Amino acid sequence: MLTFEEKIDILDSFPELTKKEVSLGRVNYHYEESVIDKKNVVYHLHPNGNGFVYAGQLKGYQTDDKGMVNIRNYSESELRSIVYEAIESLSPQEDPEELTMEEWVNFNDQTLVVMKEGELWNVYAGLDLDGTFNSYPEATDFLEKEGFTRAY
Repeated sequence: MLTFEEKIDILDSFPELTKKEVSLGRVNYHYEESVIDKKNVVYHLHPNGNGFVYAGQLKGYQTDDKGMVNIRNYSESELRSIVYEAIESLSPQEDPEELTMEEWVNFNDQTLVVMKEGELWNVYAGLDLDGTFNSYPEATDFLEKEGFTRAY
């Protein structure tokens, strides 16, 4: 389990987040650019290591009724990943019609590229075609099911 200080150091490394001290030594981290009313990415991080990350827009996480995930026992990579995903889920999304190419990575640092070619969306692993899809949502659904997230 990471200490409170280690979690603070990790969260402070996200320039998009604003640290807000609240009662009882707890800390919140806000994402001011959120496209929904939810601004808290990290809620009530306590000196005992307990705290919550908003994952209400994410797939694959067990959330409470407010969309929060308890991060008390998270490792550094797990914490970085969920915070990154939470920020992305609250960020303005590019219009897929304007997008022409996008990189996706998985936990093994493997990279796939989604590329719009004509009316189709192709997924490449290096120079090899990995899949062809009729729409951007179909391509991204495939990538998410394969354990990939957008790289930035």
